[in-house]
Amino acid sequence: MLAITCPGQGAQKTGFLSSFLELDAFSAQIDELSTASGIDLRLHGTESDDETIKDTAVAQPLLVASAIACAADLGVIPAIVAGHSVGEIAAAQIAGIFAPADAMAFVKVRADGMAAAAAATPTGMSAVVGGQPDDVLAAIETAGASPANVNGGGQTVAAGSLEALEALAENPPERARVIPLAVAGAFHTEFMAAATAELAAAASAMEVSDPAASILSNSDGTAVETGREYVDRLVRQVTNPVRWDLCQESLLNSGVTGMIELVPGGTLTGIARRAMKGVETFAIKSAADLDGAREFAAAHA
Repeated sequence: MLAITCPGQGAQKTGFLSSFLELDAFSAQIDELSTASGIDLRLHGTESDDETIKDTAVAQPLLVASAIACAADLGVIPAIVAGHSVGEIAAAQIAGIFAPADAMAFVKVRADGMAAAAAATPTGMSAVVGGQPDDVLAAIETAGASPANVNGGGQTVAAGSLEALEALAENPPERARVIPLAVAGAFHTEFMAAATAELAAAASAMEVSDPAASILSNSDGTAVETGREYVDRLVRQVTNPVRWDLCQESLLNSGVTGMIELVPGGTLTGIARRAMKGVETFAIKSAADLDGAREFAAAHA
């Protein structure tokens, strides 16, 4: 059984689309998605530096568009699809909930709203790697931060004020490391509350379809049966923690044997190798990986 997953913010790297844009169909779709989002995705996927694509207003549309175009070029129909944080929007399009242009319109509202919320108060996120889960959560709470992403595989991401994250770094959980992340705000916490009203309005105005493939929600890891419920969850997820650990549990319980991570791959497959023992993984990092990904998909279909 095959799952396709879509990475979230922080996975982007300078020039990660360069090889893909040599593919005619991929290149044409990126141009269409650029028009839908009003952002020069070709420029940001090839020439923009790390600091530029760290900007939430750029990073989120770029990641969603890249996953959508990659899935279309890959041409594989998975049994299950899931996305991490903003990757849920790409997953929704791949599952047939959104049309590509509507997915880009939705992520543009999300990205702009979250960027504005992040600019209002200096905040950030740090990965806590290692340690006992209870000890990690206790240390995050003691520091005054929130567990924004519970990823499993020994990784939890804390979010909050810069002061809280500094306090966490100075008093890390036993046998754990605290690593600052290249994101511009405390996502999936109440610091993002200002971004939800406009996103909810955009969601209610959009035409959505029920998913054609099983799609998992970051809120609790369960499969969501209707497109409207999934989109409503996307709105709520802006201020709620990402439970990727529960998504991985659902993938395991569903009998998934292979997982492909779309471009820019590597983050989710890295977590899966620790948390999903026995499941084979394939990360798409460049256009040269597409043929191998198709063979991998055929072996697990």
